[in-house]
Amino acid sequence: MRWENLSPDSEHSRADAALFGAEAVTTRTFDTPEFRGITFHEIRARSVVNRVPGASRMPFEWTVNPYRGCTHACVYCFARKTHSYLDLDTGLGFDSQIVVKVNAPELLRHRLASRSWRGEHIAMGTNVDCYQRAEGRYRLMPGIIEALCDHANPFSILTKGTLILRDLPLLRQAADVTDVGVSVSVGFTDEELWRTVEPGTPAPERRLDVVRAFTDAGIGCGVLMAPVIPFLGDRPEQLRATVRAVAASGATSVTPLVLHLRPGAREWFMSWLARHHPHLVARYERLYAEGAYAPRWYQRRITRQVHDLAQEYGIGPARAGAPRRVPAPAPEEAEAGLPTQLTLL
Repeated sequence: MRWENLSPDSEHSRADAALFGAEAVTTRTFDTPEFRGITFHEIRARSVVNRVPGASRMPFEWTVNPYRGCTHACVYCFARKTHSYLDLDTGLGFDSQIVVKVNAPELLRHRLASRSWRGEHIAMGTNVDCYQRAEGRYRLMPGIIEALCDHANPFSILTKGTLILRDLPLLRQAADVTDVGVSVSVGFTDEELWRTVEPGTPAPERRLDVVRAFTDAGIGCGVLMAPVIPFLGDRPEQLRATVRAVAASGATSVTPLVLHLRPGAREWFMSWLARHHPHLVARYERLYAEGAYAPRWYQRRITRQVHDLAQEYGIGPARAGAPRRVPAPAPEEAEAGLPTQLTLL
């Protein structure tokens, strides 16, 4: 594996300075049902707070990602490309070869205490899910949340994992001293679609139970309706069913994002599509002929439909100036009436 090429910024690009050396890697497997077939590469990282490149569409500047690779195994996950920086497979390898930054909490605490840190917002769950199954064993997030709480540093978490409920007491404590944003990703409630494109995730209804729990605890929780999958999850009745379920969960907001297919994810998704829905391959090639994103007319149509349904059911997109539960649109996209395209799920 090309560990020496992994750099502090390589969630997004390569650089020269290594994030960790090969001698710092310990590889483990666990013979338990939930981890069977999964290999964990434990590393002591040199950096855990990453700056988002200036060219990114992200509405935040800093991220923390304690894991690389993800057992959620979402066939569309954009982060698959990052595994290629380590000479790891971006398909099944991404789903089963998990890099664990075991010293993430202490690195974060050290960075927050440094004189150069200005208390900027930190986003988590923007690369791979910090509450994937590995978190149940490695328990990195409690230490991360405690460090952020102790320094009253604002942060947000986006997840598909119900394991976040374990840390609800810690998140309540943090919300007493700083701005805490929590969002749950639920792109659809169609069970057949869920089982085929997100096989390692909790069921959509279980994720909406997370929203209910946070609402009951007094912490507003938004839903990122992502991804809306063209021709598979975008029928009017599917959109209505999802927004209705989101509203029933007590979500503070719902923000739709259409599927985007970046290099790495695109090849894996199209391979899956050819096996499961071969009649759609040509339609996808036409829809995504210009690049990773669906045409603006399609994005606008989905956004309008979801926002109309949200208004009907008494919820809406995140309000400008509100705490960051769901990232607000970038200025140029807000003018166009388009949703923000997140580089995450």
